[in-house]
Amino acid sequence: MEGVIAAGLANNLKDVRARIEAAARGAGRTPDAVTLVAVSKTNPPSAVRAALGAGQRVFGENRVQEALEKFPALRAEFPDLALHLIGPLQTNKVREAVAHFDVVETVDRTRLAEALAREMERAGRRPSCLIEVNTGEESQKAGIFPAAADEFIVDCRDRIGLPILGLMCVPPHGEEPSPHFALLREIARRHKLSTLSMGMSADFETAIRFGATHVRVGTAIFGARQAIATAAK
Repeated sequence: MEGVIAAGLANNLKDVRARIEAAARGAGRTPDAVTLVAVSKTNPPSAVRAALGAGQRVFGENRVQEALEKFPALRAEFPDLALHLIGPLQTNKVREAVAHFDVVETVDRTRLAEALAREMERAGRRPSCLIEVNTGEESQKAGIFPAAADEFIVDCRDRIGLPILGLMCVPPHGEEPSPHFALLREIARRHKLSTLSMGMSADFETAIRFGATHVRVGTAIFGARQAIATAAK
């Protein structure tokens, strides 16, 4: 069964990479300007290992605890893998996040930014950071609202001293994503930020047209999460 899963994942990765390449070339960009972040949340270590075996090295996890259950052993075997935190981060998980993640994509409030800076200073480790912008101003979602983003970006970089490389967003479900990607791109342009993490399985090709440097793809690679988890048992 693991061989079947591995073959399926390899084919899925090949297809997603081909779509990324086509979208990048269609936008007049080089394919290597776009990094594929394989969203491995809720998938078992066996599925991640299969993706690693197919050459994937950048992964995204939503929860610190879940990542700690899967990735330390995998990183020992594949030391060149990179791990992105793409879900909300609570301040009581900052120490673990700084220790185990290479990129924190979800900085969205001053208290969290300050806690990250303190822990980076203490630990001597500085994972790159992205600011999450709630482009749809959805009250149930994390992320700073666009109207407050400019001031927050400046504060994070100049006063707090976080290594802010760019921005991240998750457009509202069911809405046309293009305006949200355009808004994130414009905020990044104002602050000369080079990294844009936007676009998921359903819309990553559109995001690439709007300048995404990182696309977060889960289902198109791993399939239905419950099916993968059940098959791996």
